[in-house]
Amino acid sequence: MPDRPIILGIVGDSAAGKTTLTRGIAQILGEENVTIICTDDYHRYDRKQRADLGISALHPDCNYLDIIQQHLSLLRTGQSILKPIYNHSTGAFDPPEYIKPSKFVIVEGLLGYSTRGMRNTYDVKVYLAPPEDLRATWKIRRDTRKRGYTEEQVKEQLRQRQPDSETFIRPQRQWADVVVSFYPSNGETDQDNLLLNVRLILRPTIPHPDFTDILDSDGNHLGSAVRLELDRDMGKPVDVLGVDGHANAEQVRQLERMLCSEVPYLGKFCSVEGNDTLGKVVGTTGETLQSYPLALTQLLITYHMLRAMHIQ
Repeated sequence: MPDRPIILGIVGDSAAGKTTLTRGIAQILGEENVTIICTDDYHRYDRKQRADLGISALHPDCNYLDIIQQHLSLLRTGQSILKPIYNHSTGAFDPPEYIKPSKFVIVEGLLGYSTRGMRNTYDVKVYLAPPEDLRATWKIRRDTRKRGYTEEQVKEQLRQRQPDSETFIRPQRQWADVVVSFYPSNGETDQDNLLLNVRLILRPTIPHPDFTDILDSDGNHLGSAVRLELDRDMGKPVDVLGVDGHANAEQVRQLERMLCSEVPYLGKFCSVEGNDTLGKVVGTTGETLQSYPLALTQLLITYHMLRAMHIQ
């Protein structure tokens, strides 16, 4: 084991799916091995103060970025922190929490890549970029069900936050090693999460698995459900791995097997080995089923975390 935690960053706009992905990866690695930090806890103002000042939670001036950077530096060296807690239900602050880092630290939130000092603390950086209409659907669903807002209040908040989103949140995409975009087939936004496709932009900032041998080899059974393409993102060349929501187990098994055999200890997390937590989503009627795009996304990110652990 390394003498310091492995730190994963997951950044994206509000309701982009950060918490869902974070919890899934923590379940795979074992929740006892993972410390989760939310940078949204470092808001400078509570909900009422933000309304009075006319500032959104997405604006850097509304957050203690210097304290986030300081705490990330402490966590990277294995030191504990006293972390603030912002209560999304009440819009106020709860008492701070003493945090001792585990083997792995996942840092998720709105502004996690805002400064160079923050960016330098991560071993792996992920950015979530769902289509804006889908993100709006997710935010309305979450904030009306869990945070006590009305649908009209959420829509107005989305409208008011749009300038800050474009100015401060989306530009952080440029710093990510992996850009994750879940999206529905045929441009629909009301499908169950189980049916979402995923587009994984793999930047050359970290070494990714070599998928070309599998995708180009004779006897490839992946078909059109799994694709590897060359593209450009923010003006730079990237590899793009696409997985359809309707992909079946046989079509993704080769990719799973390759990921699970390349990095020590990753194999025990693979769904082909019977891991019943990988890629699990809850449908609208409450049933729990498996999403192969989500499973492969979780495996790829876990691959990079474990690889970082073994190359220190």
